Amino acid sequence: MFSSNPPLGLYVHLPWCERKCPYCDFNSYQAAARIPEHEYVDALLNDLEQDLPLIWGRGIDSIFIGGGTPSLFSAAAIERLFSGLRALLNFAPAIEVTLESNPGSADSENYRGYRQAGINRLSLGVQSFNDEKLKILGRVHDAAQAQAAFASARAAGFDNINLDLMFALPAQTLDEARADLDQALSLQPEHISHYQLTIEPNTLFHSQPPAKLPDNDSCAEQQIECQALLAERDYRQYEVSAWCREGHESRHNLNYWQFGDYLGIGAGAHSKITLAAENRVIRRVRQRQPRAYLAQAGRNSIVKQVELDEGNLCFEFMLNALRLKQGFAASLFHENTGLALNLLLPALETARDKGLLEFDGRKIRPTELGFNHLNTLQALFLEIENAKIEPFFDSANKIMHN
Repeated sequence: MFSSNPPLGLYVHLPWCERKCPYCDFNSYQAAARIPEHEYVDALLNDLEQDLPLIWGRGIDSIFIGGGTPSLFSAAAIERLFSGLRALLNFAPAIEVTLESNPGSADSENYRGYRQAGINRLSLGVQSFNDEKLKILGRVHDAAQAQAAFASARAAGFDNINLDLMFALPAQTLDEARADLDQALSLQPEHISHYQLTIEPNTLFHSQPPAKLPDNDSCAEQQIECQALLAERDYRQYEVSAWCREGHESRHNLNYWQFGDYLGIGAGAHSKITLAAENRVIRRVRQRQPRAYLAQAGRNSIVKQVELDEGNLCFEFMLNALRLKQGFAASLFHENTGLALNLLLPALETARDKGLLEFDGRKIRPTELGFNHLNTLQALFLEIENAKIEPFFDSANKIMHN
């Protein structure tokens, strides 16, 4: 049984991009000449109003505006959205509010407008500072624009900035990967999401793979060298792909990894909501296609809802929480699933015997071996009796990085 509801975040999905990148599997679409900002903000607020009964009395600890490219929306549209959110929700006093931006999609005036609207954390999708690699990745900016965007964000008052950076790019050498990271570090961002390019199904790169992708040994070498450089520059790894300066962890993404709740609004957005009084946890998915989503404005946009059983809860909790390098308090499992820890004991003991995990009854933490073989460690929790796992893990909600 739940003693209380877990922390709650809000995810807002803005699905349009200037151009769809060939590696991207998020729910995003190339924008037409005009983005229907006004209509879409109306639809977002209608979504929220319809779901308010699920979260009565609960405060919002963090907000993440992802996409797509949210910075294609004007500062006026973001201000109107936030005016509506404030009227409907109980914001925590020190709420973290993140907006994703791509270099070249917003100027210094827009950044000032976003900051005045209440955005206090910016995530810049740089990916590389090498112009040749940016072209291969289908990005619409160059290295100079990336540096200019960062400078504009700082000038607008942003003192909490994440940079997204990829490694293991096509034909990328170790020196090039280090040079990319060194350039990012020279800007002194508070947070860096550093992750390997992976070829995902339903992407252009999957049907037309880029030439000269690094082999496994080269990928591992780049990762090890770059991790050493990040640590040398006083960035702490707290999750698989997340590094930060002291005190600048992404609170929104930490809530995902600790199996907190999140309400998702916008085309294709997912929600995970605990109904503590009813002792159940539900997941909901909204209409994916922006045109169909807008056509349902003012009506229910939910296309799927499931209730998580014990197996789902156990596996999903561990799938997320094991990504945390420093581990987590064992008590968090009961707090955020309502279940007894003894459901996990067989898998915990197996993982400990294999040297993949440390568990002393109070804290659960992956070992270095477990962290380096995370898929193997996570898979042990799939074997929990009666687990019936739904394919419900959401790329639209940007759980993996930022």
